[in-house]
Amino acid sequence: MGGEVPEPRRLNRALSFDDYWVPDEALHLVMGHVEDPRDREAASRVCRRWHRIDALTRKHVTVAFCYAARPARLRERFPRLESLSLKGKPRAAMYGLIPDDWGAYAAPWIDELAAPLECLKALHLRRMTVTDADIAALVRARGHMLQELKLDKCIGFSTDALRLVARSCRSLRTLFLEECHITDKGGEWLHELAVNNSVLVTLNFYMTELKVAPADLELLAKNCKSLISLKMSECDLSDLISFFQTANALQDFAGGAFYEVGELTKYEKVKFPPRLCFLGLTYMGTNEMPVIFPFSMKLKKLDLQYTFLTTEDHCQIIAKCPNLLILEVRNVIGDRGLEVVGDTCKKLRRLRIERGDDDPGLQEEQGGVSQLGLTAVAVGCRELEYIAAYVSDITNGALESIGTFCKNLYDFRLVLLDRERQVTDLPLDNGVCALLRNCTKLRRFALYLRPGGLSDDGLSYIGQYSGNIQYMLLGNVGESDHGLIRFAVGCTNLQKLELRSCCFSERALSLAVLQMPSLRYIWVQGYRASQTGLDLLLMARPFWNIEFTPPSPESFNHMTEDGEPCVDSHAQVLAYYSLAGRRSDCPQWVIPLHPA
Repeated sequence: MGGEVPEPRRLNRALSFDDYWVPDEALHLVMGHVEDPRDREAASRVCRRWHRIDALTRKHVTVAFCYAARPARLRERFPRLESLSLKGKPRAAMYGLIPDDWGAYAAPWIDELAAPLECLKALHLRRMTVTDADIAALVRARGHMLQELKLDKCIGFSTDALRLVARSCRSLRTLFLEECHITDKGGEWLHELAVNNSVLVTLNFYMTELKVAPADLELLAKNCKSLISLKMSECDLSDLISFFQTANALQDFAGGAFYEVGELTKYEKVKFPPRLCFLGLTYMGTNEMPVIFPFSMKLKKLDLQYTFLTTEDHCQIIAKCPNLLILEVRNVIGDRGLEVVGDTCKKLRRLRIERGDDDPGLQEEQGGVSQLGLTAVAVGCRELEYIAAYVSDITNGALESIGTFCKNLYDFRLVLLDRERQVTDLPLDNGVCALLRNCTKLRRFALYLRPGGLSDDGLSYIGQYSGNIQYMLLGNVGESDHGLIRFAVGCTNLQKLELRSCCFSERALSLAVLQMPSLRYIWVQGYRASQTGLDLLLMARPFWNIEFTPPSPESFNHMTEDGEPCVDSHAQVLAYYSLAGRRSDCPQWVIPLHPA
């Protein structure tokens, strides 16, 4: 014993799950509390038993691209699924860059899953083509227990399908139709919903052209005491007075309209429900602003994107809203308006500044958004988690300020408009570098500049400091293929990449894809395209689908000063991992590429 030093204990064999057996019942309980899909995936790979229990306990699945998996395989893998989210066309469809007949049809999914998934009670389809027949099949199979139906930016159906949903799905708590293209065959669907449903919590048909009767909305409010959120199409606000008086539980309202701008007396009797704290009004002008003032202190979300307000109007309203968490405006807010935001809205979490009127005279009169406004917001609103902004000017210093003060950012999107002849401080290499180095929580990043906005060095900084970013959109960035490769080497966790209006060759795009180990999806529009796209085959690998939309032939008649083909905005590439093989519904103008 005397002076001997005991040897440290060592594990002579690896830990085995057989030695510490966890009963199935316990694993079921534990798995029920694991919600993050990545944690779920990791757990399912531990062993076959964990894989089986994950399959039986998984309640929700998101399919990020509808051609990445087969519906039958999803049904076999997760037979007790309660909620499914399915995304269709590329995001570019929202900007008119993807034709309606491109694909993303809901029919194969609904036909395969609606009846067999006996626990399914929530379905969310985004940017997909959904027909009346699809909705009828869903209602026949799941109508008795469907609680959520979200059709987000979908096309192809009519109010006949909505009437069927309203009549048959009496447990429905959420009906979401925002920005859908719906054939209006009458407003009976809303009357059916009001008569047959007493549990509805959320109704959204915002940014649609559906016409509804205010009396049906009032009846809905009477029968659905739990209605918390209504976002609707255009309807004169003065016709909703009775609805607002009835909907005592309402907390979120968007839509309506001030059809007679300047007629304040017509809207003086509009009194919003006492719990309302999320608000977005359409066509509001200067004279109608007083309808907001009585409860502005309570507002947590304010959407002013579709109003006729001036910069000064924005300043006046926002100064009365110190408790805002979410603010959505157009760039008419100007730098002065953003200075008021920075001084007033200390709790702000999300800021969205959309593109406003392109008329140069109006922009000069009202002022756009520049580095001055963004810096004021960064300094004043340090709890920001999301910034999306269209700006007329930007500097490295402003981006550095965002990186310095907004440490909680997880989503940053910036578009530099091309209406100004000269931008103060390009390239933005150092500012982008500082922002990415300091905002370590970023998961989504979009940067759409103008030629010269970011050099190859700046592009390499993005790759170097974006280790946690999973989605990225880049436009008009970089100077050469070499810059793209340097970027790709650093993107170890990037899963989804969109590129627009860049100078890269097909060969460089292919080599870049091979450098990004986590990439599951890439969409490119506007690059140095060929007529055949054969160099894109360099990125070919197992389970990797490549779809090429050729450029228009006339684009090859135009050359740059260096003798290179001009960037063609019509050439597109979509490549993605898929366990479903090649899709069978490609339109004729899309060419699937695969090795011989």
